[in-house]
Amino acid sequence: MEKFLTAFIDEVKVYVRAGDGGDGCNSIYRDRFNRQGRPDGGDGGRGGDIIFESDVNIQTLLDFQYRQHLKAESGAHGGSNHKNGRRGEDLHIKVPPGTVIKDAKTGLTLRDLTVAGESVVAAKGGEGGRGNSRNRPREKGSPGEEKTLALELKLIADVGIVGFPNAGKSTLISKVSAARPKIANYPFTTKEPMLGVVKVHEGRTFVMADIPGLIEGAHEGRGLGHRFLRHIERTKVLVHLIDIAGVDARDPSSDYVALNNELASYSKELKAKPQITALNKIDLPSAKINLERFKEKFRRLKVYPVSAVTGEGLKELITAIYKKLKS
Repeated sequence: MEKFLTAFIDEVKVYVRAGDGGDGCNSIYRDRFNRQGRPDGGDGGRGGDIIFESDVNIQTLLDFQYRQHLKAESGAHGGSNHKNGRRGEDLHIKVPPGTVIKDAKTGLTLRDLTVAGESVVAAKGGEGGRGNSRNRPREKGSPGEEKTLALELKLIADVGIVGFPNAGKSTLISKVSAARPKIANYPFTTKEPMLGVVKVHEGRTFVMADIPGLIEGAHEGRGLGHRFLRHIERTKVLVHLIDIAGVDARDPSSDYVALNNELASYSKELKAKPQITALNKIDLPSAKINLERFKEKFRRLKVYPVSAVTGEGLKELITAIYKKLKS
């Protein structure tokens, strides 16, 4: 089970600098038989690279809040007697799978590290300078690349739960998986995404992501909408969780329409994803009449009435999600 035990950081900027190349050596060898001397300066070593690697054991970008300047080792200078300088060590930086690495200045995506163990050289080390042993003037090493990078984490999950605040998303994921998000009877209880592994039956599972509640205007960034919506861009299926009881004086039908509008406005790809509509809180008294009204208004829409609190209807919902994933 994937569970965040520390602060969930999904967006940081870091300054990286690869190692400089070592200088070539300017050396003349002389002995009693060779008074004039001959050049014997070795080459400088190449600077180390900055390499980002995805690691399944890393779940957040929290470390980079405290490590915002990253530098690889420079190459050693060349020596006399044709001794070449040692190459600088590469700096390997581990990030969670799903991390997008961008050049902060240009916005260009350098790599999207979606697969565990995948890596990318973000900054190349400088070349070592040539020594004078080739009967040419010695050269200084070239500087390593330096740049400011933007790291963005997009969670990798099979299923994403979307809904307005207080729809019961956290209760649902805690009921069907081992995830234990904070749950309370007020909006915006969930302030960071949560992953849970859902067991369908022996040997068959899928990963579900609960993202904080959206509000109208989320596609424009309201309520950190952009930050939260990007976490479901990689999902295969979306579960629309609607509060069918109309708690907080919400209208379930309007919520369904508004939620779809937010997804479509954020990206066409997100709107085109397969969707399953779950109508939550059917255990509450006001749910029955709202359920009939909802079915009447959206006659062609297949819905799954559930109660994340009592567990009613959850088995059917999980089976439907699994079938949708496999279709």
